[in-house]
Amino acid sequence: MPRSAPGFWQGRGAAAWCLFPLSLLFAFLAGLRRRLFALGLLKAERLPVPVIVVGNIAVGGSGKTPVALWLADALRARGHRPGIVSRGYGGSVEGTAEVPPGGDPARYGDEPVLMAALSGCPVWVGRDRPAAGRALLAAHPEVDVLIADDGLQHYRLARDLEIIVVDEATLGNRFRLPAGPLREGLGRLAEATVVLAQGGLSPALRATIGAAPVFGFELAGTAFERVGARGERRLPADFRGRRVYAMAGIGRPERFFRQLEAMGLTIERRPFADHHAFTPADVAVPDGDVLLMTEKDAVKCAPFAPADSWVWPVRAQLAPEAAKLIVEKLDGPPTA
Repeated sequence: MPRSAPGFWQGRGAAAWCLFPLSLLFAFLAGLRRRLFALGLLKAERLPVPVIVVGNIAVGGSGKTPVALWLADALRARGHRPGIVSRGYGGSVEGTAEVPPGGDPARYGDEPVLMAALSGCPVWVGRDRPAAGRALLAAHPEVDVLIADDGLQHYRLARDLEIIVVDEATLGNRFRLPAGPLREGLGRLAEATVVLAQGGLSPALRATIGAAPVFGFELAGTAFERVGARGERRLPADFRGRRVYAMAGIGRPERFFRQLEAMGLTIERRPFADHHAFTPADVAVPDGDVLLMTEKDAVKCAPFAPADSWVWPVRAQLAPEAAKLIVEKLDGPPTA
C-alpha cells in the first residue's frame, strides 16, 4: 500500500479518473471482506483483554502515532496497564517480536521504535496482529488493554473500541485507492467510537460523521533537542539568522516545514517519502549549518546525524473530555 501521496490524489484530474475503475474494484473487495467478517464467514480473533484500535481511513500522516502515545498515557493515568501492537511497517521481523527501547528501526519499524521509547509500555510488532497481541500478553500478563496502532482495516483482530484519526487535508480527492488516498469511504467515520480530528473539519465532513463524538487535537512541542544528546535543548530563536535545513520522511512533510516557518525560521526543505530509509548522504549539511528533523526520523538518523542536528518532539494535545469518554466506553460509566 502506498505510504505517501502522489500529487494527483489532491484533485480529480486525468490520472485519478483513469484509475477510478480500479478504485471501484478496490472498494468492492474491501467492503466484501469486511462484510464477511461481520457475518462470521471470516473469523476475527478476540483476545482476552479489550482492544482499542487507533487508525485512519486515508494513506498518509494524520497523527496516529502521537494519538496512540497520548492514549497509552491516558489509560495509565486511569489505572490501566496498556500494551501496544503494531504491524512494524518498514521492519524485517518475521513472526512477532517485542520492540526494545532503542531498537533498530530497520528491524522493528520506525514508529514502533518511537513508541517503545516514549510510551512506557510493552510494544510488539507482527504482520499478524492477533499473534502479536497473544505474544505480548504471554510475555506481559499484567497488561489489561491493548492499543492496536494503525489497525483499523486489520479486521482479523476483534476490537472493542475504534478511534479514527482524521486530518482532512489527507483525504485529497475523496477517491478510494488507487485513484485517491482513501482506504475506506468517508462514511466509515460515522461508525467510530471516537473521531479525533487534527485541524478543523469542513461542515460537509462534519455532517458525514454524524453522531460520532469528535474531538480536535493539535501536535505541540516546547523546544528542540539535540539528536545525539536529547537532554540539550534549544529554542527556535537560537537558530534564527543561521542557515537551517529541515528534513522530514513522514506522511505530510509540508506540515512540519510550515510549523518551523511559523516559528520564524527560514529553512531549506528536504522532503522524503514516509518511512524513508535514510543514509548519511541524506542528512549531510555544510559545516556550520543546522539540520532539523522530526522525532520519527531521528530514531533512524541518530547513528549518523551531524553534530548540529536537532529534533522537534511533539505530543498530541486533547481536551480531558476525550480521555474521559474513551475510558467510560471501555470500563462503563463511573459508579456513584
